[in-house]
Parts: sequence; structure tokens; C-alpha cells
Amino acid sequence: MAFALTLSELVRLVDGDIVRGGLDRPLTGVASLDAAGAQDISFLGNDKYRGQFLVTQAGAVIVARGETGGHEATGLVAVDNPSLAFSEVIRHFSATAKPLSPGVDPRAAVDPSAVFDPQSVRIHAGAVVMAGARLGDGCEIGPNCVIGEQVVMGRNCRILANVTVRERCVLGERVILQPGCVIGSDGFGYAFHDGRHQKVDQVGIVEIGDDVEVGANTTIDRARFGKTIIGEGTKIDNLVQIAHNVVIGKHCLIIALTGISGSTQLGDHVTAAGQVGITGHVTIGDRTILAARTGVTVNLEGGRTYAGKPAAPMQEQLKLEVLVRRLPKLVERVKALEKAILRHD
Repeated sequence: MAFALTLSELVRLVDGDIVRGGLDRPLTGVASLDAAGAQDISFLGNDKYRGQFLVTQAGAVIVARGETGGHEATGLVAVDNPSLAFSEVIRHFSATAKPLSPGVDPRAAVDPSAVFDPQSVRIHAGAVVMAGARLGDGCEIGPNCVIGEQVVMGRNCRILANVTVRERCVLGERVILQPGCVIGSDGFGYAFHDGRHQKVDQVGIVEIGDDVEVGANTTIDRARFGKTIIGEGTKIDNLVQIAHNVVIGKHCLIIALTGISGSTQLGDHVTAAGQVGITGHVTIGDRTILAARTGVTVNLEGGRTYAGKPAAPMQEQLKLEVLVRRLPKLVERVKALEKAILRHD
């Protein structure tokens, strides 16, 4: 295959060192340790998979520096970060196996005022590209996507099936939008008047930086006015809700089922684990980690790990959890002491 790698080419690709194996060994794909065959590349990124590593049939395994174990017939390539290196291998095979085929499917609906180079953009069947939209070179618009009026999209974006990007939103370069996500839906804004909830117009936009990925069925609301901002390099999982006027910094990780309320600001390199809930109008500092199911109701200092509802520094929360687990026995002791006191009375 044209995209096959030899072991020596793999080493150059991931900036690693050969621990074991012949330089000309052909490698044609990727697989997990337990499913890999003699021409597959796999990796050991977590020691809980060591049992699979010891018996894998993979042609080559990417390992951490200092690792020398495994089957003697399996080639080993040592790197600083096996998971990151394996991602580079996947990227190599994906890019070479699925090259972009430019062109506009005749079943797509593209407004004549949309601006793009048909020789470098792919628009699939059922997609709608509305008036004034601007698509950068190398973009791919998947089946049944809707690209709204005056949307601006940088180079090499991948917009997968059934995505909606509403009017005037701005995407940087190399943005990936997974199936079903919605960028620029109205913020949840209402004013209670005369006994009814009256809709407040949402006239802002969403601005997404370079190298952002947004997961399937995630929704990012447009600002009431101004911008909802997703910073460069941030990765957002499936089923996340980001409300109007939220600002998320660079290189953050927002994990599934997290909800971020309006006008909240996250600094750079923030991690929000699964099912985190963040109330509106708070600020979370750089390099904060929010453990799963953390509930944030106040501003949080950066550089710390928080857990619990309401959020507290991790060590404080762990102490509280230990004390809560002791409560049943403490209650029993109190009852026993009460009985003893009553008997002596």
C-alpha cells in the first residue's frame, strides 16, 4: 500500500528510537493490542493493558522509554508519550487513506454568492451553503450540513454530517465539527413580562479558534450580543452544552455531558471532566482541573484541582467524603452514648 510504513519510517514519524525489530518490517495499519496482527502498529499507553502487551501479535508497539518487554517477535519503538505518538500514526494513515476529493455534489444547494474554490473544497449531497458564506481551501462540508449566511470558515475544516453552523459564525483553520453538533443556536434568553416569558433576541455570534474539535450533538449558543468564544486548540466532547457569551480559553478539554452557563469564562488549559456543571457569570483560572460531576458556583483560582458540589479543592473534598462515610458509625456511637447516659440517670 502507498501509505504503508517500515519500522524505520515509523521511528522518524514519531521521533522515537528502535528498541527491537528490523528496519524494513512493513506496517500497514493500526489496531489495539489484543486485535493487532503482524502488520499492525499498536501502543502501550496504560500499564493496565500490560497483559495484552505481553501476548500481542502486533508487528510493532509504541512504548514509553525504558520499556523492553513483550514478545520477542514484536518490534518496539520507544517515545516520550506513546498515546500522542500513536495519534500521529493514526493521522498518517487517515490522511493518506482518505484524501479530499474536491467538488460540489449536484444534490447540494449552494447559493451563488458563497465564496470558495470548487477545485479545493468538497461539498457533499444534501448540504446547504447559504448566501455570503466563505469557505477556506481544503474544507469538507458533509452530507446534510447547513452553513448559514455569511459564515466564515478557515482552511482545512471538516464539517461532518448533519452539522448546523448558523449565520455569521466564524471558524478558524482545521476545525473539526462532529456529526449533529450545532454552532450558533440561540442562547437561552427570556425576560418575564406580563405573566409570560418573552424571548430576548440573540444577535451575537460564535467564534471558534484554530484546531478546535467539537463532538457529536454538542451545542454552542451564539452570544446575546458580541461573541461566544472557543479558544485555539480546545477539544470539546459529545453532548456538551455551552451557553451564550461563554469564553473558553486555549487548549481546554471539555468532557461529555458538561454544561457551562452564560457569560462564564474559562482560562487556558482548563479541564472539565464528565458531567461538570458550571453556573453563569463565574471565572475559572488557567490550568484548573474540575473532577467529574463537580458543581461550580463561584470563581475558582487557577492551577488547582476541584471536586464536589459545590466545588472545593480536591484534598478538602476527599476529607469531607471520608467524614461522610463515617457518619453511620458516628450516629450509632451517639445513640449508644445517649442510652448509656439515660441508664445512669
